[in-house]
Amino acid sequence: MSDALVQRHDEDRIAVITLDSPGNRNALSRRLVAELGQALAEAGADESLHGVLLRSSHPVFCAGADLKEAATVDMVEAARSIIALQRSIAALPVPVVTRLDGPVRAGGLGLVASSDIVVCRDDVTFALTEVRLGLAAAVISIPLRARLSPRAASAWFLTGRQFAAAEALEHGLVTGVVDEAGMDAAVAGVLDDLRAGARQGLVEAKRLLTADLVADFDARGDEMARLSGLLFHSQVAQERMAAAIRR
Repeated sequence: MSDALVQRHDEDRIAVITLDSPGNRNALSRRLVAELGQALAEAGADESLHGVLLRSSHPVFCAGADLKEAATVDMVEAARSIIALQRSIAALPVPVVTRLDGPVRAGGLGLVASSDIVVCRDDVTFALTEVRLGLAAAVISIPLRARLSPRAASAWFLTGRQFAAAEALEHGLVTGVVDEAGMDAAVAGVLDDLRAGARQGLVEAKRLLTADLVADFDARGDEMARLSGLLFHSQVAQERMAAAIRR
């Protein structure tokens, strides 16, 4: 394995893209976002593929924003990069299947919501923790509001509480929930179904399904990026992020 934060290998017309930044629990650092964006761009240009599998090399799928980095960089530009990353998942020609074997927090839910199919282990937990730091789930609100029931969105955005895989399934965040022993077979079944399809059919079906979401990214992405940056650079958020890092 290289020292890259995002790895790719192919398995019979499926690009397997693996988040591999254990030092910060796959937080959305500028480097990870850039490497994942590049991997997705390369997969999008590969006409041999029938799908992409997005997964993590270790238990935590994604911890959200990199709080240490957020104190030192232009978070408007960082937010624009995350908008572009989510859009690239939604606009990729072939389906993106996300495998969740561990916790997902904050910005990581944007990757999940932008994906086409999500297979989730039954002990995975989620939380939109932004509100507890003086933030709002701005850049990820675009795919989340497209997927979630309005009542679930209100509860999760406003309370920041942790919720389980069963609740995520009930309200549309994930596609299926299985136990640890069944994960490999469940994911393999989805990928085999994608391999059985004709690429032309997969591409056109996905285009139909994601057209509104891609248009929403284009219409509202910059507004959400500016809001996110404003909140990240606010005094209350800076103080709360510093306290969270010290814990």
